[in-house]
Amino acid sequence: MRKLVIYFFSILLIFESSLLAYSSNPKDFINELVNEAISKLSDKNLNKDQKATFIEKIALENVDIQALGLYTLGELRKSADKKAISNYQKSFEKYFLKSLTSRLTEYSSSKFEIVSEDKKSANYTIIKSKIIPSDGSLEIKIDWRIYTKNPGKPLIRDLIVEGLSLARTQKEEFASILSSNNNDLNILISKLEEFVNN
Repeated sequence: MRKLVIYFFSILLIFESSLLAYSSNPKDFINELVNEAISKLSDKNLNKDQKATFIEKIALENVDIQALGLYTLGELRKSADKKAISNYQKSFEKYFLKSLTSRLTEYSSSKFEIVSEDKKSANYTIIKSKIIPSDGSLEIKIDWRIYTKNPGKPLIRDLIVEGLSLARTQKEEFASILSSNNNDLNILISKLEEFVNN
């Protein structure tokens, strides 16, 4: 029991600094968040579960998962009943976190650079960046869509990787599943749960 308590507190200490706060400036926010993620993911003292826990915590704090979930659901979000939407949101969050964790581990030994900042409106800023893989493969261009309605707490709303919006791509994939199944939201939920449990 004592070992379990010590282990639990050591995990808290590892992640405590990450959960304090990133800058409210969108450019600095992304720079701090991504560089910390790369640092933690490349840390050989952390095991796979600790790294996954870290990614999940920063995603829950810094990505607008609820808005992403509703956007990817498309028009069905307006007509589906509240309980079905709530069940979908829970499944989408688990799906999103698992998908994000598996994607980010690919970049754990890469270099990250901010290229430019484009303030679209009071509520949105696009941060252009690139990831330079350490294995010498081609750099990856990533644009971050940052929601700044609350200026003190920027949130990530989308990633555009090499010109492709991940949110839009996900929305199209979900629309295809729904249209093949008479817009049955329960079938989409079961597909998400299937992904999470595999």
